[in-house]
Amino acid sequence: MGAKYPWYLLADSPEGQKKQAEVTRSSPSTQSTYGDIRHGFVYERIPRVSLGKIGANTEIDVIWERMQPAVENARAALNAALAGHATPFKVETGGRAGKTIDFRASGEVELPSGEYAPANGFMEWETPHEAPDGWPDAAVKALEAFWAARICRQKEIDASIAAKAEHEYLYDKPYEDRKRIRVAGPFTVESLSPHRMSAVDEHGELIDEINAAEGLQLSGEQESENYRKAIMENLAKAGVHQSGKADAIRFDTLTPWPGEWIGAEGRYREGEGDDAVERRAGIFIGPEYGTVSRADLVACAREAADAGFDIVIACAFNFEAHAQEFHKLGRVPILHARMNADLHMAGELKAGGGNLFVVFGEPDFELKEEGERYRVELRGVDIFKPATGEVVSSEPDDIACWFIDTDYSGESFFVRQAYFPGAEVPYKALRSTLKAEIDEEAWVSLKRTVSRPFAKPKSGRIAVKVINHLGDEVMKVLGV
Repeated sequence: MGAKYPWYLLADSPEGQKKQAEVTRSSPSTQSTYGDIRHGFVYERIPRVSLGKIGANTEIDVIWERMQPAVENARAALNAALAGHATPFKVETGGRAGKTIDFRASGEVELPSGEYAPANGFMEWETPHEAPDGWPDAAVKALEAFWAARICRQKEIDASIAAKAEHEYLYDKPYEDRKRIRVAGPFTVESLSPHRMSAVDEHGELIDEINAAEGLQLSGEQESENYRKAIMENLAKAGVHQSGKADAIRFDTLTPWPGEWIGAEGRYREGEGDDAVERRAGIFIGPEYGTVSRADLVACAREAADAGFDIVIACAFNFEAHAQEFHKLGRVPILHARMNADLHMAGELKAGGGNLFVVFGEPDFELKEEGERYRVELRGVDIFKPATGEVVSSEPDDIACWFIDTDYSGESFFVRQAYFPGAEVPYKALRSTLKAEIDEEAWVSLKRTVSRPFAKPKSGRIAVKVINHLGDEVMKVLGV
């Protein structure tokens, strides 16, 4: 975990309702809250003030009656402090503009409007912003108190006008909850996923998957030759990495392949010494901008099986959720190699540097039923061993964190339970990020491989997302 971010106020929360009432200067809502993010946040807004709205705002009169006495008292104190002052003051605004006030005079004078003003003192609109030289200290303090009271009254009126006016929401500026923070690290990505409509036949089955199974799936628009050439060059030099360095796949040869979905043929050695066997890997290169679907992998695996490949290595920047669950078609295993975002600039990088192609296997977990509730036990992640051609399960310590959506909708993954079974590294990083000590007992409750019990999901499905220390993630969906 390497960074902290603001926590924004949900509209569907008690704190959000309170903030909404504060912004609109109204009574807080009494509706029940459930913390549903689909209701959005409480946003800042820009008022669109109109004279009609101001005239209809009865709260202005209430504010005036409540705060005007403080203004009048401060003005009276100012006039009293200036009584008998020798230097007259020239008025600049109002009915007496251009005339002077003699603080040694007495009685009242009539203004052009018919109102009466003290002959030796100020009316509210005549009061200067700054005290002239020579005024006594008592008058200077009284003047400051007058303007403080008047500005406070005006701010209240302005806030009421803005709250009651029509407004536009600033959706990029939700209000923050200063008492909370969000903590995230290199394994999380906040982005907009590209969506598409999936056509179904009369039986409700996806047409893309039916076509892929029958070998009728057509490839999309081909990427530029430069992009494919750059990916091939980097793949040949860097190879395909896994969590363990010994499990990396290094290609002896990597040549283009004239297939519809398979873009290259890679040959590598399985085993060691004289017992090593040469294996053929079909290389699928995903789009430069976009995601790889399950139907794409089905069509690719079918083509690889027909061409006699031993394994398919699918290289892509992003995989759809259901594509991540697809790991084998018949005898042909499929490895999902997530490509580093640096490859978008492949033409400007030195080929073969860093972990550019990383495979993260399928999570190995068991769903346990306990009466009417369920638990998930994480055993590790299945890792492909190129030296033996076998798939083995890693230890839970190799996992940085794992999340559970206990009621997976099939569209969005919501983290309802989160655990950090790895070593002490996340704990130390979290402590450094927050610059505070962490409750060790609370942390231990999150350092586990068996989830807390949860009720049967209404959707009939749960999803488990596992993330390793390199930030690579994989998700698996299970029916309940």
